[in-house]
Amino acid sequence: MMKGDQVKNAGRIALGIGLIFAGVSHLTFARKEFQAQVPDFVPFKKDDTVVLSGIAEIALGAALVTFSGKRKENVGQVAAAFFTAVFPGNIAQYVNQRDAFGLNTDRKRLLRLFFQPVLVWWALRSTDQI
Repeated sequence: MMKGDQVKNAGRIALGIGLIFAGVSHLTFARKEFQAQVPDFVPFKKDDTVVLSGIAEIALGAALVTFSGKRKENVGQVAAAFFTAVFPGNIAQYVNQRDAFGLNTDRKRLLRLFFQPVLVWWALRSTDQI
């Protein structure tokens, strides 16, 4: 059985790898799908927003995987803030009934909203913030 710090480190690395994968998918095979989540109020082109957020996810993921100590804590805070900042996109997908990623019903889109706070918690917990 893993000790608490080992579990946190495994969680931090898993989250980082997940962010890297999501970032790469923003830039490649899921680019159109991610555009469905960009709220209309964002002042940039949807594709530009997807590309920029993908780059941010890759950078955050790489930082989560590699940084330790105080830097790890700072990255955890930034990751939690990022997950909070992109939450309006999930709300926009729900409110505007935009299908993407298999979220093709109001119920599925609504359930997706409850996952975002889990990501915020995960980012903070795995980097010793809570």
